[in-house]
Amino acid sequence: MANTIITPQIIAKEALMQLENNLILGRLCHTAYKKEFVKVGNTVSVKKPLKFTAQSGATRVNQDQTDQTTDIVINKQYHVSWEFSSEELSLDVKEYSKTHIQPAMSTLANQVEKDIASLYKAIPNYVGVAGTTPAAITTIFDAAKLLDMEAAPDDGDRYLVLDPNAKYSMANVLAGKYSEQMVEKAIRKGLLGSISNCMVYGSQNVQYHTAGVGGSNTAGTPLTDGASQEGATLTTDGWAASDALVAGDRFTIADTYMVNPLTRQSTGQLRRFVLTDAKTCSGTTNDDDLTIYPSILSSGAYQTISAALADGKAIQTIDGTPDAGVEANHVANLMFHKNAFALCMVPMVMPEGCSFKARETYNNYSVRVLKDYDINSDKEIIRLDILYGVKAIYPELACVIMG
Repeated sequence: MANTIITPQIIAKEALMQLENNLILGRLCHTAYKKEFVKVGNTVSVKKPLKFTAQSGATRVNQDQTDQTTDIVINKQYHVSWEFSSEELSLDVKEYSKTHIQPAMSTLANQVEKDIASLYKAIPNYVGVAGTTPAAITTIFDAAKLLDMEAAPDDGDRYLVLDPNAKYSMANVLAGKYSEQMVEKAIRKGLLGSISNCMVYGSQNVQYHTAGVGGSNTAGTPLTDGASQEGATLTTDGWAASDALVAGDRFTIADTYMVNPLTRQSTGQLRRFVLTDAKTCSGTTNDDDLTIYPSILSSGAYQTISAALADGKAIQTIDGTPDAGVEANHVANLMFHKNAFALCMVPMVMPEGCSFKARETYNNYSVRVLKDYDINSDKEIIRLDILYGVKAIYPELACVIMG
């Protein structure tokens, strides 16, 4: 029987299927796309759920409803391109997919995965020991407890994604619970099973964080500078002039505790913060403003700390070591609820001057295929494109497990 002629629609459908099959993080996070076509640099607005405070007594107390939205910038366009001859139109579709489409979409999928994994820089919560591969189930439990304290839904959409070292370390832990055959199968497929109601995956795209210069080895004594501070800017002093902090550096503040976002009661755990912008410090006697997440809020529906911030409190690491600053270099393994991250992949505009073209969109993923003649090289060229944006829309619903 003659081979099916390969059409642009066939290539686009196969490419989209291969893209989805090669995604791990991209399948685990929230996905949404704009119905109308957008271009690179456009934004998509995502509405976030409202929060309220419980009011006492029979008398009604009306609360203002302020829509919480976040914009996702569609700023990532990637493609893979290669020469395409007329003879290849008559090739077997499965064979052409194996030799060309699958490796092309695997490359694009890995780029998407890296971009999502890089969102670790927005996550304030962290557990584990920097530079040490997690090897105890209690570390996983510590991360799960932080998600519970942040009121992350425990609805089957919690996930744990580990780098290769942590993946096989946890596989060794799981080996005592499951049969050897089940563990081997799980490792081959990248899914290790379930720990603490989190489905566990392995990914080579988990990122490595290089901490800023200073931090845990600062020559200064970083402190909060000013009481009752509120908002996303924290004024500090006591840093050494050589300290250069980077986005993704995390820290706690002495005696500053997180609250349950539903009850606003203290959890007894120090509130973790993350720097969202790099900062070069100006010296021990000068003020340095740090841009942080979450914002410091001591009251209201979006309260984040149990009491007003005090002056002169030590900026410290997770273990509470005084004056230790931010944590050191580490692998950023991720535990998260689906709603922590958003992947917004949009359908791309189709050029009018190209006759061999197609676009497929399914399950909020989209791929465009174009084939055209290159007059400069006298060759037929085919390209597969994706266009998307990523963002941590609820960073508090995730936790970095340092390794």
